[in-house]
Amino acid sequence: MANRVERHGLQIDRILFDFIESRALPGTGVDADVFWKGLSDLAHDFGPRNRALLETRETIQRQIDEWHIKRRNQPHDHEAYKAFLTEIGYLLPEGDDFEIDTANTDPEIASVPGPQLVVPITNARYALNAANARWGSLYDGFYGTDAMGGPAPKGGYDKGRGSRVVARARVFLDEAFPIDGTSHADAERYHIRKGALLVDDMPLADPSKFIGYRGHPMAPEAILLRNNGLHVELVFDRTHPIGSRDQCGLADVRLESAISAIMDCEDSVACVDAEDKAQAYGNWLGLMQGNLTETFEKGGKTLTRALNPDLTYAAPGGGEVTVKGRALMLVRNVGHLMTNPAILTRDGEEIYEGLMDAMVTTLIAMHDLQKTEGARNSHCGSVYVVKPKMHGPEEVTFADETFTFVEKVLGLPQYTVKLGIMDEERRTSVNLKQCIRAARHRVAFINTGFLDRTGDEIHTSMEAGPFSRKDFIKRKAWIGGYENRNVDIGLECGLSGKAQIGKGMWAMPDMMAAMLEQKIEHPKAGANCAWVPSPTAATLHALHYHKVDVFAVQDKLRKGGRRAHVDTILDIPLAAFRKWSREQIMREVENNAQGILGYVVRWIDQGVGCSKVPDINDVGLMEDRATCRISAQHIANWLHHGVVSREDVTEIMRRMAEVVDGQNAGDPAYRPMAPGFDGIAYQAACELVFEGRTQPSGYTEPVLHRRRLQLKAA
Repeated sequence: MANRVERHGLQIDRILFDFIESRALPGTGVDADVFWKGLSDLAHDFGPRNRALLETRETIQRQIDEWHIKRRNQPHDHEAYKAFLTEIGYLLPEGDDFEIDTANTDPEIASVPGPQLVVPITNARYALNAANARWGSLYDGFYGTDAMGGPAPKGGYDKGRGSRVVARARVFLDEAFPIDGTSHADAERYHIRKGALLVDDMPLADPSKFIGYRGHPMAPEAILLRNNGLHVELVFDRTHPIGSRDQCGLADVRLESAISAIMDCEDSVACVDAEDKAQAYGNWLGLMQGNLTETFEKGGKTLTRALNPDLTYAAPGGGEVTVKGRALMLVRNVGHLMTNPAILTRDGEEIYEGLMDAMVTTLIAMHDLQKTEGARNSHCGSVYVVKPKMHGPEEVTFADETFTFVEKVLGLPQYTVKLGIMDEERRTSVNLKQCIRAARHRVAFINTGFLDRTGDEIHTSMEAGPFSRKDFIKRKAWIGGYENRNVDIGLECGLSGKAQIGKGMWAMPDMMAAMLEQKIEHPKAGANCAWVPSPTAATLHALHYHKVDVFAVQDKLRKGGRRAHVDTILDIPLAAFRKWSREQIMREVENNAQGILGYVVRWIDQGVGCSKVPDINDVGLMEDRATCRISAQHIANWLHHGVVSREDVTEIMRRMAEVVDGQNAGDPAYRPMAPGFDGIAYQAACELVFEGRTQPSGYTEPVLHRRRLQLKAA
């Protein structure tokens, strides 16, 4: 039994209680008793409403299941299906046109398109890396990845590759910052005269793109440029190994990269109790106070990482210009589903974790809001909370009212907390306009989350029939309609210039050449942010925002009207022709099973919530609970409809467990699943598959949390 402290009917685990009393509350001006009473009122007044929303989810799902079961041997009647969804309150009227009136959003949210990182808040090193990824070396991004067509070289410095990197960076500079009469490739001198940047005595084609410099104007150490709202820093150093060989001493080209970063308390973490939550909240506190550090070993050296300072330059016309050194940080709270034993209510029930997150993460963000000196996260006095896995406008209304209550308890002006609505559940997709309306005073972010969205697509229509193979699901009409409609509705509701319209993750962190080729489609689609898996990927993805003027794209899209409608969203991606060979079926299940096992074994045994797991073709993919949800639901669907047998899946799970054991053989903390196949992690993976059809909305959290707690107790 946990050591607990009683406050206002709450039984709080001593670990979490001590963290809040000794670390989170001091400096906020919030009285401890006021906080605990407010949290108790939130838990006891909003908890039953939360439970009722979850019951509504289950009721609607049962009705949809029954509808499909009754019509299983009939051709699908789209109009009858749509009328049925309207009748049960799943599909709602859109209502009148409106525009959001969210106020006080920072430029990174409102006016600067760029890459966005998502990082597990429980890992301080990763969190710091993400915050500091506001700036990244283009030279490093080209040299250290396959971005220029070949893998990064091993061993010492490759001068030939280095020369190609420098040449490619000069091509970028010519595209983004052309010079009248010459090229950056031919430049021998950069200097400032009478407030203007000259390159070999020739001006920029657009002189307004020169923002500032450091050092002597005739021989600057750094030059700051800006294009499409994004900054670029030219670093000059003739003592540097690169700069010493460069004709003008250019040692690096640094790009403003991760404009914003989501510090994740949800899909990419494994937080199941007070100990885990205190770690997550503690890192968020360090980020908001600005004093988070992490010491680690790298290359035989002990390094300490901290938050980068802001950057200051001499302005062309005199005075100074300062730019932020860190990404704007958002925090992703837990969704409405899960509870956590860190706090028990007066009835002995676990608190809804999303309610606890709302109160605690907002309290912690007050440390940033109340700063009077030093670097700030939000210069506009806002707190940015991303709320995932909401099903429809009623649940968004509940989130909005939750934060209104939290703001009142903590003494904050209403709508200080800005809300990110993740369009990743189908009931949100088909009612997106009404979801935005429900939070029109605080919405600052919408995005498409293809991964969870696909998992929900499978679970919602589980009884409709067997789904296509995963690669073919992506090619169906619904996904294009989903992606386009999200942007179109966001623009209709006035998000442009006030809020982010985002796109999902590039899940292959080692394939940067492919990312450079393909991910430009996100800004071309009108998205002013898109997720990337690493700081290096952020730097490379930033190139796309220099090529594409997102606001010009949005203006054009807004004038063109909607490109997709709800009928397309409701087109279920079932297998039209099941002419699969047994080999194709087994290969699909093997790939799903390998991803599930590779992810779950580290989640359960090591508490690692986000992993790079090789797929069946040895391509490293970023796996989190969303990808796990797809794979588990996909196998569950095929099992349910007899595409594959339980015996086949059992054999595949065991064989893939041996493969995953081999992939992790070099990890001293790893516990093999074979040959016993009786460990908690293996059991959890099997439970996700064989009982996936009955999991709430197909989510993986209930199984993973229960099994992780089981292991920690053991």
